[in-house]
Amino acid sequence: MRDAVQARRAFWVLWVSVLAVKLLIAARLPLFVDEAFYWQEGQHPAAAYSDLPGLTAWLTRMGTALGDGTLALRLPFLLIGAAVPLLMVHVASREFGARTGWQAGALALLLPLAGGLGLMALPDAAMALATLMCLDAGARLLRQVDAPAALELAFGLALGALCHYRFIAVIVVGFIALLMLPEGRRVLRDVRVVVAIAFGASAWAPLVAWNLDNADAGLRFQLVDRHPWSFHADGILFIGIQALLVTPLLFAAMAVAARRNLSCASTVSRYFALLGSGVVMGFFALGFFADTERVSFHWPLPGYLALLPLVPAVLTSWPRAWRLATLWLAGLGLIANLGYYVAVSNAKWREASAAEKWYPSNFAGWETLADAVRARLATMPQGTQVVADNFKIGAELGFALGDPRIAVLDHPINLKHGRAPQLRLWGLHTAGRVDWGAAPVLLVVGATEVKYRDLLDRYHALCAMVGPLPPAQVLNIDHGRQRFLLFALSGAPASGPCATPAMAWVDAPVADARVGRRFEVRGWAFKDGAGLSRVDVTLDGKVVGQAAYGGEFPGLQRVWPVSNDPQHPRVGFQADIDLGAHDFAPGTHWLGLRLTGHDGSVETWAEQPIELTE
Repeated sequence: MRDAVQARRAFWVLWVSVLAVKLLIAARLPLFVDEAFYWQEGQHPAAAYSDLPGLTAWLTRMGTALGDGTLALRLPFLLIGAAVPLLMVHVASREFGARTGWQAGALALLLPLAGGLGLMALPDAAMALATLMCLDAGARLLRQVDAPAALELAFGLALGALCHYRFIAVIVVGFIALLMLPEGRRVLRDVRVVVAIAFGASAWAPLVAWNLDNADAGLRFQLVDRHPWSFHADGILFIGIQALLVTPLLFAAMAVAARRNLSCASTVSRYFALLGSGVVMGFFALGFFADTERVSFHWPLPGYLALLPLVPAVLTSWPRAWRLATLWLAGLGLIANLGYYVAVSNAKWREASAAEKWYPSNFAGWETLADAVRARLATMPQGTQVVADNFKIGAELGFALGDPRIAVLDHPINLKHGRAPQLRLWGLHTAGRVDWGAAPVLLVVGATEVKYRDLLDRYHALCAMVGPLPPAQVLNIDHGRQRFLLFALSGAPASGPCATPAMAWVDAPVADARVGRRFEVRGWAFKDGAGLSRVDVTLDGKVVGQAAYGGEFPGLQRVWPVSNDPQHPRVGFQADIDLGAHDFAPGTHWLGLRLTGHDGSVETWAEQPIELTE
């Protein structure tokens, strides 16, 4: 009894603390691009969408009805995330006793993937809740089939169907788990369970109808387009990544719990082990054939939730030191997870990480971009239309400006992320100048949303859609790691060749190089349709020298055959920089370029860090 009371106190302290921290973070964390698009979906109410069933969008709409800002948007998801450990306590307490229940609830809070649920407006929180409801209903039905348990199963299946296509994995593995148990086969023959399953299946109807009306675009994206469906050995990394995310000792405890209970005499324990291990191992196998470009580390979470009620018994059998190490390591994992979002919320940290692989580009720069768009619109004619060149900019600007109907150009990432069909259904896809006529337009382009080798082709595609481009207002955020171009298009397009934004590269010094107060800078730069007249070298945004421009640099047109800079191949530059007259202290500084075109444009190029010695 004393152990149960202590476990209950520990749970409630942890539950309140985690929820309070998540509320604080959610109020400051910049909006992630997927959240922004779900907000946009919520502003266009429908039963289903191109990327998801309807629930996530409905929840964002509910959040915005409560107030403005990111916290209001995320509040329904935070509340659902807070309900998950409470339901875990209920399930585990009924099956294994109060002490185990409180411990399982605490583990659900400490598990980094589960502890952060609801921090962002994403479908995972509701899907986790649906998983636990189905788990709870299944355990109750295995003991005795009755109407309340069947009703819970129906509601859990319906909730999961409204969350995400991935919930199919929980349904399939859960069905197989019941078939493998004699009691489970008895459950599946009961008419009340059949009705519950039918009710859950009916919740997929809006998504099925959407796909039937749209040539299976959503289903094809989720199951075909985004996956290579060819073997790649990267799948083996699943074990290491998941062990790190779950934390190694807790991951090991789950593995032990699954192994022990797969042959346990208790039917419910076997059911939990079959469902949990089946989901985790299923995603492990899928990892050898599925998409590796987008985030997928959170996919096995439903399996871990199914295993958590079995973990306290495993920890009880471990030496006290190992139990404490497991809990402390899980706690540190949760702190690291939440700490990442705290860091992402800090503009100085984002700027400091600009040269790193883990730079959070999908969180960065949106408020600054919105401010720049507002300022530029103030200088343009009344009624100027804002057009985004991809769905990310359209959704993020839409949220910031309170306009869910920002038109979007055709872009590869619209297709890559399965958002192109939805934009067309909303009538927000625009073909460019042919749709605008002579109306004034502020075109907002994300220069860092395509790979650098594809950027020039993107610029030429913009020319084809928009016509000749005026000089761009360049917005370099975090030293240009996030880079936007604003084009003020007033009236009918000009005639003549299209001058694209400049392209450049610094060959020396390389990023993070150590240099003295005198050093050489060399590389290449060009500007299609116009050419460059001047290249200046900057350090921390201050011009420190003018480069000699026009050196021979053959080969670039083989890389970009479409390039038409009239100065090819004389597009190389070289500068000898002497910082003797400048007051730059030793340490990290940011080296950049200022590129002046023959068309009068002046563009600041993205910067790279160098280490200045004495």
